[in-house]
This record gives sequence, structure tokens and C-alpha cells, in this order.
Amino acid sequence: MSASLPIRPRRLRSSEAIRRMVAESRLGPENLILPLFVQESGPDFDVPSMPGVKRGNIDSLLASCEDSVQAGLPAVALFPCLDPALKDAAGSAAFDEDGLIVRAIKAVKREFPNLLVAADVALDPFTDHGHDGLLTADGRDVANDESVEALCRLARIEAAAGADLVAPSDMMDGRVAAIRSALDSAGLQKTLILAYSAKFASAYYGPFREAVGSSQPGGRISKKTYQLNPANAREAVREALLDEAEGADLVMVKPAGPYLDVIRSVKEAVRIPVAAYQVSGEYAQIHAAARNGWLDLAAARDESLLAIRRAGADVILSYFALDFARASSLLTR
Repeated sequence: MSASLPIRPRRLRSSEAIRRMVAESRLGPENLILPLFVQESGPDFDVPSMPGVKRGNIDSLLASCEDSVQAGLPAVALFPCLDPALKDAAGSAAFDEDGLIVRAIKAVKREFPNLLVAADVALDPFTDHGHDGLLTADGRDVANDESVEALCRLARIEAAAGADLVAPSDMMDGRVAAIRSALDSAGLQKTLILAYSAKFASAYYGPFREAVGSSQPGGRISKKTYQLNPANAREAVREALLDEAEGADLVMVKPAGPYLDVIRSVKEAVRIPVAAYQVSGEYAQIHAAARNGWLDLAAARDESLLAIRRAGADVILSYFALDFARASSLLTR
């Protein structure tokens, strides 16, 4: 009976060489961006909820960038952590043209001119209330249009400092078109916009807020008023299409792992590259399970990244990026 089977799919799985040859999805360092946290001074801070992730000064940041270059990563994404004394309701420190993020961008581009730098465009690292934009006068809401004006100013400053990509992560309406216009008017037409188009109001962001020193907003205003409802996939596609029409060069889905269906839907809808952010909570839960002996860390890391790539992400922001790239280079030697 067995001899009568003309179709045997297992033949395509019979050896490592064949499996690699017919793999439908491929993932390499070139698909990854490493998020990095930078602080003004002091010793490196090891983020307790994110094993292997630290926040350091600019010298420490440059060392991480050198590691990234040597491992073959094409890009890093920078996130500043400010002294709480510099924060206020207006996020004034965001507009300091000699501020931490500006000096960090300049330092990286000076030392590693071929390493792409993505700069976050949002006010939550700079505001004492922890929201991504400015509050209305009565403090009952995040003011959309006033926030967009502030974000345009921040994006111009980051692009002028040398950022190759500016990445609005705020989810304000109309901010991509406004930022594109602001950049072009300032002679910064070459700067790409990596839009956080489908950023969900997710429970997976907690470790990031610890790393960047951004408070979780309380009181009357919820980030759910501007970040997406985790229940809504069609709305995510709508947001991505709007950002594409407004001039985004890449659109992004965040988080990644719990939203693979959204990544696929966005990939099928837009005609520009799609990014996905494997966020801090995704990274932390894999590490936690591995520490308890429940998962093989490297295998789970690689499978989680491959799943995001398979879903349709052209680019993945991940705290695993450096470890994955190093492991990949060892395999190809």
C-alpha cells in the first residue's frame, strides 16, 4: 500500500539541506532593527524585566552600535530616557536642539555613518504626564492638532541631527502628512518616515516603560483614546492605508507576535514595506519561560522572529536582533 503513494510531502523535509533550499520564508540580520535606550550619564542600567537589555550613556550607546555593525545589522532605533527634572506637561525638552536625543543621533552618525538611525517621534519620554502628545487646557484629552504641530517640530530636529528615519509612534490623526510636509519644507526630503500605523493599546509595553523611564498615564485620560483597540483588525488596515496615502515610506504594526493576522492584512493592503515591532513584553515572556526551563531560548527566539517574517513583515524591530544576528553569522562562517 505504501508504494502506491505518488505524493510524499515528507521528501521535502528529509534533510537539512533540502529544508533550507525550499524554505518559503527567510530571515537574516538585514531584516532587523535593534532598539537601543540612551540616558544622559551614569552607569549602565540593566533593565530587570528585559534580560540582556541595558540603558547607557552615549559612549555605551556607541559600543552597542559597534556591536550591531559587526553583527551585520543595518539599523538601530534610539529611545531617550530623560531625567524626570527635565520633564514637563509640554514636553519642552523634546525641542532642545542640543538635547540628549540630538547628541545621540549625531554621535552615532559621526562614528557609524553607514548605520541607519531611526528616531522615535512622540512626546511621552519628555512629558511628566506620560502621554504621547499635549493635553487639552482642561486636561481631559490629548489635543490632536496641537500635538501634531509639536511632533513636526521634534521630527525636524531629529532629521536635521542626522536621523535616517523618523518614526512617529504617537497615533495622532494626520501626523504623517504633516511631518512629511514639515520635513520637505526644511529641505529634509531624503528622511524616511517609518509610521507606527497600527499601534495597539497593548498590555505588552510594560518593560519598555521601565527601560525608557516613561510613566504609565493614570487619571481621566487613557492611551486607548488614541492607540488601537486590540479587537480591531480592519481599523488597523485603515490606519496603514491612510499613512501610506499621507506619505509614509514604511508602515508598522506593534506589537508583532499577538498581531500576526494584522501584519498579514496590512501586507496585503499596502504597496510599501511593512515593519513590525516585537515589543518588550514579547521579549520578556520568552526570556522568563526560558529561565524557568520551559522553552529553549534560542529556538523560541528564532521561531518567534520567523513567524513575524512569515506573516509579512519586511522589517522587524526586536531586542533579540543582535543575538540573532550574531548567531546567524556563526552559522554562515
